[in-house]
Amino acid sequence: QVQLVESGGGLVQPGGSLRLSCAASGFPFSTHDMRWYRQAPGKERELVAAISSAGRSTNYEDSVKGRFTISRDDAKNTVYLQMNSLKPEDTAVYYCNVFYVRWNYWGQGTQVTVSS
Repeated sequence: QVQLVESGGGLVQPGGSLRLSCAASGFPFSTHDMRWYRQAPGKERELVAAISSAGRSTNYEDSVKGRFTISRDDAKNTVYLQMNSLKPEDTAVYYCNVFYVRWNYWGQGTQVTVSS
């Protein structure tokens, strides 16, 4: 069974940093692209960052470019999202995602709140 478990969320002040982790199992992690999405209250889920197999390429939503970094550790079956210079508009539930055998799989999400 595919399983994705996010961790690392919390409450931070504007300008602060967090690192999110997603522990993956149940599929060949190293050969699959991994993605981070987020969903704020009343808004649609949006793609934040993606990373290809072996970390050969990455892409980011425009509003987080230069502030967020996605990375992966294939030995640990884990994908990370380093978030710096956080802004209140980054507040959302963050989800880990993989597309595997014609289906999108999601973790339970981790809450990130940026507030004074």
